[in-house]
Amino acid sequence: MQIPYELAVGWRYTRAGRATRRNGFISFISGVSMLGIALGVAALIIVLSVMNGFQKEVRDRMLGVVAHVEIFAPGGGALPDVSRTMAQARQNPQVTGAAPFIATQALLARGEDMKGAIVRGIDPVAEPAVTDVTAALKPQVLAKLVPGGFGIVLGGELARSLGVREGDPLTLVAPSGQVTPAGVVPRLKQMTVVGTFDSGHYEYDSSLAMIHIDDAARIFRLEGPTGVRLRLRSLDQAREVAGELAGTLTGPVLVRDWTRQNRTWFAAVQLEKRMMFIILTLIVAVAAFNLVSTLVMTVTDKRADIAILRTLGASPRSIMGVFVVQGAMVGVIGTLAGLLLGLGVAFNIDVIVPALERLFHASFLPKDIYLISRMPSDPQRGDIVPIAVISLLLAFVATVYPSWRASQVNPAEALRYE
Repeated sequence: MQIPYELAVGWRYTRAGRATRRNGFISFISGVSMLGIALGVAALIIVLSVMNGFQKEVRDRMLGVVAHVEIFAPGGGALPDVSRTMAQARQNPQVTGAAPFIATQALLARGEDMKGAIVRGIDPVAEPAVTDVTAALKPQVLAKLVPGGFGIVLGGELARSLGVREGDPLTLVAPSGQVTPAGVVPRLKQMTVVGTFDSGHYEYDSSLAMIHIDDAARIFRLEGPTGVRLRLRSLDQAREVAGELAGTLTGPVLVRDWTRQNRTWFAAVQLEKRMMFIILTLIVAVAAFNLVSTLVMTVTDKRADIAILRTLGASPRSIMGVFVVQGAMVGVIGTLAGLLLGLGVAFNIDVIVPALERLFHASFLPKDIYLISRMPSDPQRGDIVPIAVISLLLAFVATVYPSWRASQVNPAEALRYE
């Protein structure tokens, strides 16, 4: 099969053709453009992969505390028929676990220290099937959460801020008080710290406390659980499952999935990721449009060759194709090199970062600040394919003007001084 001469000549020009000083310079500029495209594509892949990794890490830690789907009564009161709601929810094939809960806010006091907290009443038997943080607790800790025992499990940061350890007493102040002849008196209850947990998510470690669901109902004067927490087979299906449950559950209930509970955080992450994509794409654009200067110099240097091709019968369209092939070759090779480099780093970042930390005697991710000690990475096809397409498209667009200029070369003018 004969190779089209546009492809053959374009590839020859990409390799600089004759070994002259001018061609060597053009080849150098072409190589710089190729390297710039490769580095830009690699930077995009690595940065977006690390951002995906951080997002996945935070999401997984968040979902260790937050249920995939929550069903609760409007107005925050007790759910009318918890058993029926749980039975109906379990009929959905995506639901793998269900547990009742009570959620409210209160103050926790230890001496002069007082902290606001989210108090969650849980069933110690059913809750481990719903949240990872409860499943990770030692069995003896859950065993101490018994009705009437008034034990409490605190987040690690909350316990440290109050200065309490396992076995220490603290006072829970309920938000609604008792009406007496002397006025409204806050309802206080002495609790005993039976354990702590660390989910790796500061927001919950510093504000969440768990007690037995029966103790919560008694302290906050509720007739029963305020809702049901569900765990799904696939957390990505949470929004669809929540919509299905909202249409099948009977009674006045509200259904909320985990994406809506933390909508602001996820929206901020997506905005940041989108802006990083745009900023780093500019690096690829700068490298791609360096092709313009490379091809313009090539056209100027090859005016005699263009004129000879024209006199041999080459059409302006064929001449244009030669230089489009040259620019496209640079774009394709640079993009492929960037993909290989970026994916190589993204998939091995857990090896590369520790090696750099040992080399420079530094810690890029101090665990006491970031709560994780390794650099996460999660390359996704949805990011990599657009990066490659945009890089190739920018390289192709950069070839249009120089190629059109080459096709307009007048053979007589070009050969006048040859």
